[in-house]
Amino acid sequence: MKFDYDLLVIGSGPGGQRAAIQAAKLGRRVAVIDRRETLGGVCTNTGTIPSKTLREAVVFLTGMSQRGIYGQSYRVKDDITSEDVFARIQHVVQREIDVVRSQLGRNKVQVLSGHGRFVDPHAVCVESASGEERRVTAAKVVIATGTRPARPASVAFDGRTVLDSDDIVSLDWLPNSLVVVGAGVIGIEYASMFAALGTRVTVVEQRRRLLEFCDYQITEALQYHLRDLGVIFRFDETVTGVDKHRDGAVTRLASGKLIPADAVLYSAGRQGATDTLDLARAGLEADTRGRIAVNDRFRTSVRHIYAVGDVIGFPSLAATSMEQGRLAACDAFGVAAHAMDQKLPIGIYTIPEISFVGRTEEQLTEAAVPYEIGVSRYRELARGQILGDTSGILKLLVSPVDRTLLGVHAFGTGATELVHIGQLVMAMGGTIDVLIDTVFNYPTLAESYKVAALDAANRLSAIERMAA
Repeated sequence: MKFDYDLLVIGSGPGGQRAAIQAAKLGRRVAVIDRRETLGGVCTNTGTIPSKTLREAVVFLTGMSQRGIYGQSYRVKDDITSEDVFARIQHVVQREIDVVRSQLGRNKVQVLSGHGRFVDPHAVCVESASGEERRVTAAKVVIATGTRPARPASVAFDGRTVLDSDDIVSLDWLPNSLVVVGAGVIGIEYASMFAALGTRVTVVEQRRRLLEFCDYQITEALQYHLRDLGVIFRFDETVTGVDKHRDGAVTRLASGKLIPADAVLYSAGRQGATDTLDLARAGLEADTRGRIAVNDRFRTSVRHIYAVGDVIGFPSLAATSMEQGRLAACDAFGVAAHAMDQKLPIGIYTIPEISFVGRTEEQLTEAAVPYEIGVSRYRELARGQILGDTSGILKLLVSPVDRTLLGVHAFGTGATELVHIGQLVMAMGGTIDVLIDTVFNYPTLAESYKVAALDAANRLSAIERMAA
């Protein structure tokens, strides 16, 4: 059977882009379907890029990074407006869309604008915005449709007073008070941004602590910092409803508490965007959260159909989605490629940032794996003093058996960049001695690795002396 394309990718987010470009580099005929007039998927238009741009705008305009030097009242601009904050988003998003379009064009990937749905396992119907339909076929298919915010039926979202994470990046006003329902990654990122702007933020979370998958010391540091900005945490609480009023909304909790605010951000997880794909016609099905099951090669239960990115669930990161897309395309066309390293860095773009790779203290303790700690504090680094960040920390978890790194945890300025040094050392099976023997530029935050490694080495030496 002759197909229109060797590979058809549904969705132009990070996973879809990389799958399409990798296949094109292999000389295959490739097309990408996206219903948006703009490319880049959720990541570029409403997710990662807008939210991280918003964070940078907030950090700059509020002078947060300089308050350690100039005082807590320091601000670059006293009267920050929504236009100040959100104008930067539109600029960056448009530039990123242009980059994506250019990359696809340079690699001769055809872009089909419209909504795609399966007709059969090898055929997809593409419906344009005007209603015109076109049937295309492909030997291989990659589903990279991503996710959208979960919207409980009991909550009346209106895009202005009661919001989800897609709505928040297109606001034309800044609320004086905000309730954030859900203290997951997205919820706590936005909570920290609005708190930095001076919004009175209340975070409501069903669980008993913040970001349970993170190291406890790191989340404690973040929680302390946010409380210092006036954030109120309501842990172990369940929201039963949100009542809209003329001047805002009241959030009702199961415990009987009522929390009034100008706006409510509902961050209750995300749902796979698969409900309009007609998966059954392709012989596939999604779970209750719209996710598609795949094997370690990102193949679905139908041999020639792959799925990558957030639509397959954990870890749901743009960085991992890109690699999944590349690996799926390699597998589809018989090209050998190394499997993704399991030591994946996690970045949380709160203010300040959190990032880590490897296991936490809690996980190591539960697994009865012995470890020692090495800590470096930004306030003890010349670069930390220059930046005005005196609360940042870098923590290394070290094996006392072979001195390798078991985990790296960072909190503070540049944490999401800094973590990659530890990630590389772990991937190479290196020890803290590699860090001790390395000469880092001075003054830098990277120097914190040497300080933390020396701290861990001193602790291990103390144990060895006691044992001797």
